[in-house]
Formats: sequence, structure tokens, C-alpha cells
Amino acid sequence: MRVLKPVFYSAIAVATLASCKTVSKIPVPAGSNTVVNIPAKKAELTDYEQENWQHLDLATDTIPGMSVNKAYEFLKGKKHVGVVVGVVDSGTDLKHEDLVDVAWVNAKEIAGDGIDNDKNGYVDDINGWNFLGDAYKEHLEYERILMKPEVADAETLAEVKAYQAEKIAEAKKTVARYGGLKGMVSDADKAFTKYFGKSTYTKDEVEAINTNDEMLSNAKNFATRMFGYFDTLEEAKEYFEKGIKNAEKTIKGDNLKTDYRTVVGDNAYDINDKPGYGNGNTGHSEKGEAHGSHVSGIIGAARENGKGMNGVANVKIMAVRSVSDGDEYDKDVALGIRYAVDNGAKVINTSFGKGFSPNKEWVYDAIKYAASKDVLIVNAAGNDGKNIDVEKTFPNDAPDLVNEVADNFLTIGAMSAKYNEELPANFSNYGKKNVDVFAPGVQVYSTTPDNEYKKFNGTSMASPAAAGVAALVRSYYPELTASQVKHILMNSGTKIDLEVIKPGTRDEKVPFSELSVSGRVVNAYNAVRMADRMVNGRK
Repeated sequence: MRVLKPVFYSAIAVATLASCKTVSKIPVPAGSNTVVNIPAKKAELTDYEQENWQHLDLATDTIPGMSVNKAYEFLKGKKHVGVVVGVVDSGTDLKHEDLVDVAWVNAKEIAGDGIDNDKNGYVDDINGWNFLGDAYKEHLEYERILMKPEVADAETLAEVKAYQAEKIAEAKKTVARYGGLKGMVSDADKAFTKYFGKSTYTKDEVEAINTNDEMLSNAKNFATRMFGYFDTLEEAKEYFEKGIKNAEKTIKGDNLKTDYRTVVGDNAYDINDKPGYGNGNTGHSEKGEAHGSHVSGIIGAARENGKGMNGVANVKIMAVRSVSDGDEYDKDVALGIRYAVDNGAKVINTSFGKGFSPNKEWVYDAIKYAASKDVLIVNAAGNDGKNIDVEKTFPNDAPDLVNEVADNFLTIGAMSAKYNEELPANFSNYGKKNVDVFAPGVQVYSTTPDNEYKKFNGTSMASPAAAGVAALVRSYYPELTASQVKHILMNSGTKIDLEVIKPGTRDEKVPFSELSVSGRVVNAYNAVRMADRMVNGRK
């Protein structure tokens, strides 16, 4: 197919746009194959760049962000409408200083009166709904199937048992590997404590060490690698300790001894059991339940309020607590999507995933329901460094990994701030058929509970970055459908012409274009310009 240039469309294309009776029928243009040819940035990112890299522009800032700031320059003076984004996730701290002003409020409900005022089936759902009730700790799905084999068919149960054996073998390796890394963290910490004469020190102080001492030099090199993923060595140590603890539980089978769902009070494998189960408390149950807050900040933390950070879009965040500290239940996901759709969300973010889904048809039905209501779902590809054209991960929109159930589901891979062979995050899932486009997902700075901010890694961060761009487009160009917005994000993304390290490998090189359908990374500026041309027919 002949590709159109990014700035000019032919007279024929413009005439076609003008002749269309409705914008919703206009096909999304093909994207430009123009590539930004710049050398990889060698200098360390400044503090500002580290905290805002996903908003920066490759051509002007030499950082492969989404050109969000540039998009807002283009949008100045243009009219927009309010957009609600449903965040189907863990609890979200909507009292956070950077989220309180963007919290969706159900104006039809009276807080605390114990009455379902709007008769939507949910009592006192002021900012959203909590499908987990008082629960948070949870099993992985394969563990739940081992505990209740009757919930799965024979084929799935056999897969689960084989998977369990693999997990136990992996867990034993994890204990050894994380134990070694934890020891190296402790050794480095001792070396720095001795060198500085104090037990607290900064990343900058460590990186400024100039020494001929081999042990200290090795400690510095190791710490520098850790600082690529953690803010402090203490944070790294805690991460490895938690990993060891979880691996040991897997090996011992401890996770198969407790039914965490009991406190919710429903049958998680019966979608018709206890309608309206859960409660209206959509916040975090403990400080460590930070995922939903972090995702929400990336999408829509209040912009230009002088606090913390800027989200991608000016939106309202609807909190739908459906994701536990383990694998989410299909029931909670399906009903969470439907809740968000029925209560006005135009974009839904789903930053979670698992390897087994015994009631996946409920989720497929919810995706199709969202499509029927013109709602876009933006979904994280997963963090296993795997090809999901071959290995299933859930939720997805193609039961056979080929044919989509609807055209309103956008799957996002994760990328780093490095415009070189390390552009794709090593942990990111990929797939030429089942990952649509990539977005920033490494060391992304955002809101966490109790007015704090942290950097997280994951396709969980890439998905809300893309969801924010989708919401931005839907806000300024509401005439466009969910399907159109999906393809705008794919087609308008920055084309990447690089040989990169294939996720999940140490050094295997592949073209970046082979990692997703589009071979692109989300670009807000390109997206709003493409949307503007479709709606207004402008050159």
C-alpha cells in the first residue's frame, strides 16, 4: 500500500474527506514511513527528563517519548469535551493531591446513604466500584484451578498441572538467582557505607565514585545497573526479598492452602451470583496497593497544578477495583468493564494479565459489549518477554490468536527511553499479530498512595500512557469512533527503523517492526494531527 506523507494529503484524499456524510465512516489514513534519524542519547537523563520522558519528543529532545507536550501546543485554542477513563485495576487513591481534582464523581448517587439512588445496581458508587470488597491478597489463576479443578475443562487442567511443574522448577531457580542478587546488593551497600562513612547515600554520589579499587568499582557498576530499575539499593533488596518469599511459597505449595475469596462473599465462578457484590470503597487497602494509583496518574494526573507530575490527558478517572495482589478473576474483569461502560467511560485501561482464563468467554462478551457502546479498551501486553502470537495471555481479543472478537481493543508493548537496540523493554511481550503498538513503560514516574510518587516498570505503565493519548483524541475529536481512535494510535505512531534486542533474550537482534502490528510507538502529536485531518479535512 502506498503510504501518505505526514504533512500533506492529496487533493483526492481531501475531497474524499469533504464528501463523507459522517466522520465515523472515514477510513483511518496509513501512517508515514518517515523515520527520525538521530544518534542515541548518550548523556544521562536529567531529573526532569527522568520524570517526564514519556511526554517528550524524539526529534527535539532526543528522547523517544510520545510528544505529549508538542500535542498540547497543537491543540491550543481548540474546543474539547470531557472524557471519562475507567481504570480497571487495583485500588486507586483518588484522594491523592494529583488525582483528587480529576476523580470521576457519580452525580446521580448520594454518598453514604446506603441507597442505590441511580438504580444502577451498585450502592454508593461515588467514584466507581470495588468488586474485591475487603479482599486484596489472591492466588494466581493456575493455583485456583489446582484448588478447584472443577472450574476448568480437562485440557486446561492438564495444562495447569504441567505449568505447575514448570513454575516449581522456575521458582527454585529464582530463589538461587535472587538470593545471589540480594547478596550482591548487600555487598555493594557495605562497600558504599564504608567508602562514604555513612549508611545513606544517593545515586548521584555512587555514580560519581572514581576509584582504582576493583571491589569498589565492581560495586559501582552493579549498583548503576540496579539504578536502571530501582531508585535505591534498599528498594532493590526489598524486591529480591519479596521475589524469594513468593518463590518459596510456590515450591512449598503454601499458596494452595487459603481461599482468599471467602471475604468477598460471592461465587467467583458464577457471573450471576450476588449482583452488586463488593462495595463503593475504590481506594487502596494498604499502602503497597499502588498499581491502580500509578496507572491513573499516568493517564490523567492533574496537569499544570504545580504538584508532582502531569498526566497525559485532562480527563476524569473512574476507579474500578477488580485486580488483586495475584491474578484477577474473569468475573471481576468482565463486570468491571461493563460497569465502566454503563457509567460513561469512553476509554478503559486494563493493565493486568494472566496465563489461564477459565471463564474467558465472559471477558470476550464484555469486550464486545464495550464495542457496541463505542468504548475503547487499552490493554497491557504482559511482562513475560514472550511472543503472544504463540503463547496465550489473558485478557486478549482473539480467542484463536488470529481473529478478533471486536475492533475496540488495543494491546500495548513497553519501551524504554533509549533510542537504540534497547528500545523495547526486555520484559515486554511482543507479537506481530497480537501487540498493536508500543508506548513508554520503563521507569515511568507517577502517583502512588498517600501523596507519593514513584517510578514503575511494566506494560502496565505503557498501556495507560497509550490510554491517555486515546482519551486526548476522544476529548478533542469526539466524532471519531473507538475503532478509529485505535487505528489512529497505531497508524500515526513514530515509525522505528532499528535492529533491537528481542525481548526475553540477552542479545538476539530483530527489526523493531517485527515486534508489533504497526512497528511503531505511540505519538500524541501525530495522533491529534491525524485526527484533526480526519475531522476537519485540513492539510
